[in-house]
Amino acid sequence: MNFFRSLLFLVFFYCSTALMGILGLPVLLTPARYASQLGSLWGRCVHLCLSIIPIGFSIEGDIAKSKQVIYAVKHQSAWETLILYWQLDSPIVVLKKELLSIPILGQFMKRAGCIAVDRAAGMRALNKLKEEALLAKQEGRSILIFPQGTRVDPSDDATPYQIGVFSLYQTLSIPVIPVALNSGYYWLNKRITKKPGIIDVIFLPPIKTGLPRKEFMTKLKRDIEDKCAQLEKKRIQNGW
Repeated sequence: MNFFRSLLFLVFFYCSTALMGILGLPVLLTPARYASQLGSLWGRCVHLCLSIIPIGFSIEGDIAKSKQVIYAVKHQSAWETLILYWQLDSPIVVLKKELLSIPILGQFMKRAGCIAVDRAAGMRALNKLKEEALLAKQEGRSILIFPQGTRVDPSDDATPYQIGVFSLYQTLSIPVIPVALNSGYYWLNKRITKKPGIIDVIFLPPIKTGLPRKEFMTKLKRDIEDKCAQLEKKRIQNGW
């Protein structure tokens, strides 16, 4: 049954995405805020499509939508990219450069102000990240970044946290909110089948500005990984 529901979800997901992409093409000629609003609408549509599985979500903690912050989000699946963009009122998303090459979708990402990082460019990429983040700060928008720089399995706590998140923290001098979740247990990477359940998203207390690099990176990783481990323990205890 899960397999059938997952196939049905994919049909609705790709059809709705294609429809929004085609009907939304004129948005590419309008101010960036309209592309951001379309991205939020897409996230809402994906959430509705996931009711087929069904997959819901629960948010705990202060999401600080009224403040300008950096969201440092554990990245386990595509779910958090789509749904949190909607839930957090269209933050600037830091993503890998390759995603901008996706036909149509890449153009919408670029128009919405996403910051594309060339992971092979080293220091040049880091400097570009800082420059574009400063522009985002001037616009008053929050930033969402995946601090490990890639998707990881829910049980993976060994993939290192990259320096990019600290560069944003140091350059922008605004708080970082660590975000733990367990989406990878329900939206399975590189598999058609998805599992029904409730995705837990925990917005942890913000990390104050001004910490040195080592202290900041240690705290960020500890906060996120400890909470993810707690979510895993809760999942096992409840038999999910």
